[in-house]
Amino acid sequence: MSDIDDARRAVALMDLTELGDAANEDAVLDLCRRASGSADVPRVAAVCVWPRHVMTARGALQPGRGHGRDRVRIATVINFPSGEGSPEMAAAGAHGALLNGADEIDLVMPYKAFLNGDTESAARAIRAVKDAMPAGKTLKVILETGAYPDLVSVRAASELAIGAGADFIKTSTGKIAVGATPEAARTMLEAIRDSGRRVGFKPSGGIRTLADARVYLTLADSIMGADWARPETFRFGASGLLAALAGVIAGKDVAAGKGY
Repeated sequence: MSDIDDARRAVALMDLTELGDAANEDAVLDLCRRASGSADVPRVAAVCVWPRHVMTARGALQPGRGHGRDRVRIATVINFPSGEGSPEMAAAGAHGALLNGADEIDLVMPYKAFLNGDTESAARAIRAVKDAMPAGKTLKVILETGAYPDLVSVRAASELAIGAGADFIKTSTGKIAVGATPEAARTMLEAIRDSGRRVGFKPSGGIRTLADARVYLTLADSIMGADWARPETFRFGASGLLAALAGVIAGKDVAAGKGY
């Protein structure tokens, strides 16, 4: 595939994200405008915003004009970024976001509890949110792999999240120093493959260029098969990646994303 083909493929797999501490309504409206695509750049799979911005995104994206996967979906974050809320608080937060129009919940697993050996607390939080979600909604569980001491822990956390009901497992919040890494991605994809379940994968944190995106698409293709990475099974979590990919499609170097 050409650079342009790869860039278009990656755009269609993006969760375009605005989770800055100072994010406001204008920023979310601009995010939704960019997410909707253009004549040359495909629309992204979803936008990911703070819970307080779900209704703004819903209005901007006018989901009534599309059905099911044939539209930009709306994701939001729960227990973000620390993962330290109670299962009850996480479930209540997810329920409220879904009522406001969210399609997908990105839940931070209580990874500190998990790393301290309290695996049941981590599983309980995931199950509580999963139980709050009706059919057709997607639960992505953020492991925060950059905080883990080794890949054995990443594998164990992946298996726990899958077993507790995750529809996707996601590497990172993007809020600590280490985001997605190829090593963690390989471990998580292998856990998905070995589970026998239909679970997706979302690398997030530090993915800024087509070369970065290709690393993760190549891993997914080699481990899961060439036709596996679709919006239903694979997402990139990123804010700056879209501008870089749009630049590739336009035949320009738009690293800073100006004009898009």
